[in-house]
Amino acid sequence: MSQDIPLSNGHNLVRCQQCGVRQMALFSDLTDDDFKHVHLPVDDISIDAGAMLYNAGDRALSLYTLRHGLVKLTHYLSDGSQRVVRLVRPGGTIGLEALCSDQFSHYAEAVQDSHLCRIPVAVVERLDRESPHLHQQLLQRWHQAVLDSDQWLTQMSTGSARERVARLCLFLRDDKTGTCLLPGREDIGAMLGITTETASRIIADFRRRGVVTALTRSHFSLDSKALQSVAGIYDEAA
Repeated sequence: MSQDIPLSNGHNLVRCQQCGVRQMALFSDLTDDDFKHVHLPVDDISIDAGAMLYNAGDRALSLYTLRHGLVKLTHYLSDGSQRVVRLVRPGGTIGLEALCSDQFSHYAEAVQDSHLCRIPVAVVERLDRESPHLHQQLLQRWHQAVLDSDQWLTQMSTGSARERVARLCLFLRDDKTGTCLLPGREDIGAMLGITTETASRIIADFRRRGVVTALTRSHFSLDSKALQSVAGIYDEAA
């Protein structure tokens, strides 16, 4: 269930300046003068794991920057099955299609408890017209969304099931702690195009081999080198 906390216009600048993901977020390059053009509230919202941010076909009146948590973008097939087309991590922008369409294209669901900034389309459109900083940011966001989709298609939809699970673990790894929060097995199956049973079996095998170590039910420490070997990724810097 989401809890909306509207921010007054005066709070927009302060909250954005102090945001922990400011350097990664959509408004990262905005100046104080740019914020003078913001006349509608930017909402600070929280949604629980499993809650929907929006559904495909919903009116697209806002876009979102994810500050904390994990959100999946899902497409449902004609047979009722689902495929996760992208995972969005902190700093990512969700719902960019709102700038060129009146409807959202995917189902956006929180995989973890998540905190987001909800930005009215009217705010972005005005800043896009009046701030060269934001225009460049929007171009970069569109480009990054294409790169992310290409990476997801390449890494999460090809190769063996073991390779895909290993790549997902590495994708979700927190570089500071060397750990990751894994989604439920059903979600993993939908993300990687494998069955829930296969996802469970591979995770269990990784645990037996010490490739991942459970800290809690869903929180794991990772042997990154072992995972890279399974995934066919060799990067000495990782």
